Amino acid sequence: MKVTKNQYEFALERIETLLPVVNEDTHIYNRDAIELSVMSDIVIAYEKEHYPIEKPTVSELIALSLDEKGLTQKQLAGEIGISPSRINDYISGRSEPTLKIAHLLCKTLDIPANAMLGL
Repeated sequence: MKVTKNQYEFALERIETLLPVVNEDTHIYNRDAIELSVMSDIVIAYEKEHYPIEKPTVSELIALSLDEKGLTQKQLAGEIGISPSRINDYISGRSEPTLKIAHLLCKTLDIPANAMLGL
């Protein structure tokens, strides 16, 4: 579906109007619920084309996971048995972890392996 900017902006406005009206108790065949679904599809289609979300890099995955878990680079390094400066190299993008270290990072930080591999 090719969506124009005007359609996108109209859909955003309608969503703002419909969100307070539609809730989890609203029947799926309710006119407002159907319209909200259609407007959401329009926004999603436009944003996929004009504002694509790139897959995170290995360094971003590690940094985000550390933040989510509330761990420091030093704590992570201690858990997987490498130096904190090595963790910093991965986060800064100066180097990539070996397959063995990537596996440990995935286990320790709960990062899906396919994300670490860029799939």
